[in-house]
Amino acid sequence: MPIEDFEGETFVAFLDISGFKDLMKNEEKAINALDKFYKYGYNVISEHLLINSVKSAALEGIFISDCGILFVSTNHTNRSNREKNISFRSILRAVKRINKNMLNHDVMLKTSIAYGKFKYSKKIEFIGISKNQFFGNAYISAYIDMEKTLPKIQPGECRIVKKNFPLKKELTEPTNNEIFHLIKEKYNDKAHYYFYWMIENFSQILEFERMYSELYNLKYKGMLDVLKRFSNK
Repeated sequence: MPIEDFEGETFVAFLDISGFKDLMKNEEKAINALDKFYKYGYNVISEHLLINSVKSAALEGIFISDCGILFVSTNHTNRSNREKNISFRSILRAVKRINKNMLNHDVMLKTSIAYGKFKYSKKIEFIGISKNQFFGNAYISAYIDMEKTLPKIQPGECRIVKKNFPLKKELTEPTNNEIFHLIKEKYNDKAHYYFYWMIENFSQILEFERMYSELYNLKYKGMLDVLKRFSNK
C-alpha cells in the first residue's frame, strides 16, 4: 500500500546495514543483503497492517539503499501516553524482528530511534519514477545519532535518543510490558536508552554486555598484536 502524506509528532527509527561498504566489495553478497533487508521490512509492515485494525496508527516504512526509516502515522494531533506507548511498542517489535531476521543471513544492523516532528510527503509520481520528501527533527535526530553522535553506535545496537522522548516515566516504573524490560541505560551514556532486541529475558542483559565488550576489546588487542609483531621485525 502507498504511504499517505503525514505530518505530526511520532517515533522514527533509522536502520542501517552495518559494514555495507565492505559488503559492496562482493556484489552478490551486497545484492542479497539488500534483497533480504527490503523483504523483511515489507513483511513486518504488511503483517502489522493485517493484525492491527487501527488504521489511524499504522506502521510505515521507507527503504532506500542500505537504510530503512520506520515511523508510526496517526490522525491524532495530541495523542495520549497510552497511544504513544502503543506506537513505541510497534516500532520496537518491528526493529526486533528485522534485526533478528537479518542475523539469519549474517548481516548486522545499527538502529537509532527518536521522537519528534516528522513529515512525509508524496510529491510527484509517474510510471517508473517517484519523488518523495521526508524531514523533521525526529528523522534528523535519529540520522545524526547514527552518523555523528558519540559514543559511536556499534553493530547490532539499537538505541533511543532521550531528548524529546515522551515515555521516560513508563520506562522507569514497573510494568507488565515485557518489551520495555529490555530497555536500559548505560552508565557511560546519559543521552540514550538501549534496546536489547536480541535478548528475551532482562536477566541476560549483563551477560550479553560482558561477552560483547570482551569480544570488542579482543578486536583491538588483535590489531595491537599485529602492529607490534611487524614493528619489531
